[in-house]
Amino acid sequence: MTTCVAIHHQTEYRFDRLAWLGPHILRLRPTAHCRTPIHSYSLKIQPEAHFINWQQDPFGNFQARVVFTEKTRLLRIDVDMVVEMAVINPFDFFIEDSAVHWPFEYEAALRRDLTPYLECEEAGPHLREWLAGVPRERVNTIDFLVRLNSRLPREFKHLVRMESGVQGCEETLEKAQGSCRDTAWLMVQVLRHLGIAARFVSGYLIQLVADETPVDGPPGPQEDVTDLHAWVEVYLPGAGWVGIDTTSGMFAGEGHIPLFCTPDATSAAPVSGSGDACETELYFHNRITRLDQDQCDSKP
Repeated sequence: MTTCVAIHHQTEYRFDRLAWLGPHILRLRPTAHCRTPIHSYSLKIQPEAHFINWQQDPFGNFQARVVFTEKTRLLRIDVDMVVEMAVINPFDFFIEDSAVHWPFEYEAALRRDLTPYLECEEAGPHLREWLAGVPRERVNTIDFLVRLNSRLPREFKHLVRMESGVQGCEETLEKAQGSCRDTAWLMVQVLRHLGIAARFVSGYLIQLVADETPVDGPPGPQEDVTDLHAWVEVYLPGAGWVGIDTTSGMFAGEGHIPLFCTPDATSAAPVSGSGDACETELYFHNRITRLDQDQCDSKP
């Protein structure tokens, strides 16, 4: 059984004076490799005096470049989607024999293609210490990723951090806390230092209340919720890009809607742009509505 849900995401910037806005890039459209069926999508922008040009970035992500033609005291961005929450098995993939066990090596041509996703930042003392604690014996690759990913929810306190930008790995490790984007970027660097290609993902996370209380594990959300989220995708030969969520410690499923996937977290911001100097207030909300009465499958 599946259910369809409508998502409404509104972001609003209010300025204390009339201001010229420079070109803005909006990264708020589901990627081509999104596995969750998207039945409809719309993007509305205020002020209405603007031009919009849909593009693809060098990594195949959809982005809207918006040019404004008059001064404004308001920038409002509304995203509406209808999504089919058909259950996805996050482990429904095959891996080439050469990569079934970790450590493994990418074939030369593939490694060349994956170069941006293997680029490592220089490891500081905290990251070197954390990496030193990762067992290096030969092990099933999926088991290795599950164990590695499950460490982050146990070792790091999750924060809802309103400041812009992404913490560096040393800061996240020293504080033992961070937002979803902070721990995702940490995991990207950990995986690359371990020889696994990884990229940063910005997207929506949809969580629906289960019809029945799970027998094992956490009870899950108490109400249907959706919000912007960040996680990681790793490249596994034979399987392609596979999502892992560093906040929950689980692999990505039907509730993960990728919007932008990049080698560097700084280039995946949902909205970027500039304008005249002025005081700005930010408002946003996310709303989710079920559109039919089909029950959601409960986790076994």
